[in-house]
Parts: sequence; structure tokens; C-alpha cells
Amino acid sequence: MGWLGPVLVAVFAGAIRFWHLGRPRAVVFDETYYAKDAWSLLRLGYEGTWPDRKVADPQILADPQVIPLSDAGSFVAHPPMGKWVIALGEWMFGLNPFGWRFMTAVLGTLSVLMLCRIGRRLFRSTALGCLAGTLMAVDGLHYVMSRTALVDLVVMFFVLAAFGCLLVDRDRARARLAAVLPVDEDGFAGPDRYTGDRAGTGPRPWRLAAGFFLGLAVASKWNGLYFLAFFMVMTVLWDVGSRRLAGARRPYRSVLRKDLGWSVLSVVPVALVAYLATWTGWFLTDRGYARHWADGRGGPWSWIPGPLRSLWHYESAVYDFNVGLDSWHRYESNPWSWPVLGRPVVFHYEAPKVGQDGCRTASGCSQEIIALGTPLLWWSACFALLYLLYRWAMRRDWRAGAVLCAVGAGYLPWFQYQDRTTFSFYTVAFVPYLCLAVAMTVGALVGPPGAGDRRRIPGVIGAGALVLLIVWNFVYFFPLYAGVTVPYASWHSRMWLDTWF
Repeated sequence: MGWLGPVLVAVFAGAIRFWHLGRPRAVVFDETYYAKDAWSLLRLGYEGTWPDRKVADPQILADPQVIPLSDAGSFVAHPPMGKWVIALGEWMFGLNPFGWRFMTAVLGTLSVLMLCRIGRRLFRSTALGCLAGTLMAVDGLHYVMSRTALVDLVVMFFVLAAFGCLLVDRDRARARLAAVLPVDEDGFAGPDRYTGDRAGTGPRPWRLAAGFFLGLAVASKWNGLYFLAFFMVMTVLWDVGSRRLAGARRPYRSVLRKDLGWSVLSVVPVALVAYLATWTGWFLTDRGYARHWADGRGGPWSWIPGPLRSLWHYESAVYDFNVGLDSWHRYESNPWSWPVLGRPVVFHYEAPKVGQDGCRTASGCSQEIIALGTPLLWWSACFALLYLLYRWAMRRDWRAGAVLCAVGAGYLPWFQYQDRTTFSFYTVAFVPYLCLAVAMTVGALVGPPGAGDRRRIPGVIGAGALVLLIVWNFVYFFPLYAGVTVPYASWHSRMWLDTWF
């Protein structure tokens, strides 16, 4: 059941994500950048220059073979890894909506499977792990991002993979410490000062794997850097806790001497190498943007190879662009409003008339794709995060701390960009951890297995009702997630808040 349940949940998630994946046959929202840049990477190895979107997008949908892609390097705002992922689908199925959405649908499905397994390891419960995966399978934002060729879901996938690797590393490192603790005459191991201070935890391949995935996350979009920083602090604290439990009198000093190399000094270089590897196409070609900027330039850093200095110059320009982006956008929103779904982003909207796209209502119809989390799930998650704060602060529950750390890494850094143009779909990076928070809260409502019926039956009823309401809520909003044509009145009834228009 440890695998059967998660696989069944993932099959369900994949079935609804691949359903009519190529619809609408249109370039949706920022697909106009990422789908074309991905195709350019396939053809040139770097991002070339395209005609104006009003010219290029209709041509792509009509006949992608005649697109006049120029080999002149184009300035782009994000690293290439996420676009390489999108390019894999285009390589298999061509430059069309199904092709450029294929890989995000694959990663969206696999992320549900991973979350089931991660939740199982985190809570030591297959049921709660599958519940967390099911909640993410029916989250509207995750669903929409799984069916759109944007790079934010790619960041979410690699960060979630890193989080899972770190959980496995924590369990295995603690097991190694426990294995070398002295055993008393009754066969029980107990804390030992010498072991806690001096024992090693051996190779940490899972931690290196986490560094690799975090490097790929950063190489997809730079907000992955915050996850790298937060997760490194989290793993150091985990090592401190393990040393203290093993009997170390000075656990911080012990971690500094025995574990810090595996925590930071080895993970960061792996992440850096993974990041640079994603730029291979840019390094091996000559026409990429700023590829030869450093050629012939002297200065105190001239000992560094020219391609690396050129990349540094390029990336510094990208940084200036990203932090200075303040142009007004209809769907921009402040991070304060994100958890309560204050201002979702409309990716696609059309108003078909009678006889068009399945519209059968004389008063007109609406066809929309809105990047909106399932409301009841997100509003429940707000209360669940408060519960986890209590568990972490008052009960020292490391599981609550881990989930809160991941949510904080994906959410809190955005508050420093109050003047920057920001969008609510950035939150897809921490959707898995909102689902873990709700699953953990549901587990607390149900109670432990040893509790009596008077304790568990009301909890099971309450938890079951909450989960069913969340699933119903997803079904209710499904037409707005999948771009299904509905009567205008039906669409309008789903606009629960005025800010959703």
C-alpha cells in the first residue's frame, strides 16, 4: 500500500491533467515567451530573436515550420532549465499547444506521486500522505500550472524533489547515529556523550541529490535560491537535533565539526555545478546574448575564464531587470493577498457567441482559464498554517517546522519587492506544503489510532466533510480551470470575489 495508494492518486491526477491538454489551441498568457524560447533552445542552443508576438503567435498556430526565428541572441529574464524542460515536449510532439504543455503536465503528475510518498515519510502514514497528494491533485492553481507552459511549476517540482531527498537523508543519518549508540544489558540504546559528539554519519548522497535538484530549481527561476538558503538552515537544525538526541553536550559544535561539510560546503557547489550545466548550450555556441562580452576586456577579474565573466555580466543585467520590474499589469497583486486568493491571474478568456466553441446560450458564454487555487483548500490551509505554528513553537514538532520552512521560503522573500510587479501564480512553488499542512491538521482532527471512538468518530466525520467539500469545490470551479465553455451566468456565479474579474 505504500506504493499502490500513491500511484493510484497520481494516475487520477494525470488523467485530469492530460484531458484535452492541447485545448485551447492558443498561446496562453506567458507561453508566448517560454514556448518560443524553448523551441529556440532546441534549434540554436540559446534563446534567439522572434518577431513581435502579434505576428509570431498566429504563425506558430498556423504553421510552425515557417516561423522566421533569427539566430541573434535575445535578452531573457530567466535561466534556461525550465525552458529546456518545455523543449523536451516540443522535441517529441512539435511546436504546438500539446507539445509545449506536455512536460509541465508530466511534472505536475509526478509531483503528486512525490508528495504522496513525502507525506507518508513525513507523517509515517500512508493515508495522510495520499491525502496530501489528493489535495494537490485537486488544487486549481496546481492544475492550471500543470497545463500551461510556464516555468514556475518546474521550480516547484525540483524544490519538492529536493525536500524529499532531505527527508530521506535525515532518516538515514539518524539511523546511523542510532546504530553506533551503546546498548545496555537489556538491549536498549541510550544517549551517549562521546557518540553524540564524535560519531560520523557517513556519506550523505541524498543531501548531494538535494543540492543537485535545488541547483536545477535555481536554473529554472531565481526564486529557487531562497529555497536553497532556507533548506540549508533547516538541515543544520535537523543535524543539531540529531546530535542532541544522541547525547551530544555541545550539539552545535559537533555539527560544525562533523556535519557542516555535508550540510553546506558540499551541497552549494553541487547546486552551482548543476546551475552552470544548464547553460551548456549558451557556452558551446557563439551567438547567445552577451556571449562574448568579456572578450578583450581586462581588469582585476581577467584571470576568470571569459565565458564565465560574460555570463556574470549577463546575469547581473537580468538581476537589475527583475528587481526593477515595476510596470503596471492588470493582474498584479501584493503578496499579502496571495494566501486568501485576493487577485488571481486570468490566463485566457474568450466570449463565444451562440454556435461557437460549444456555446448554446443566446445570452452568450464564457471560456476562461484562471490561475486560482481551490478556494476551500487555500482558506483551510491558512488555518492549518496557524496550527502548525503552534505545533512548532509550543510542541517542538519538527514536521511542522519543515513544512513552515518550505512555505516561508516560497512566500516570505516576496515581501521585500513591494514596488515590483508580482503575480499570485508564483505561489505554486509552495502549494505542496500547503497540502501537507492541511493533511497534518486533518490527522490531528482524526486523532491517534489508539484514541477511543468518542474521540475519533467526530474527528473522522469532520475531516471527511472537509475533504469532500474541497473536492466538490474543485469540481465546481473545474470549467474555469480547464477552459470549458459555459454560459455567462454560470461563469459569473463562480466569481465569488469582485477582485476575481
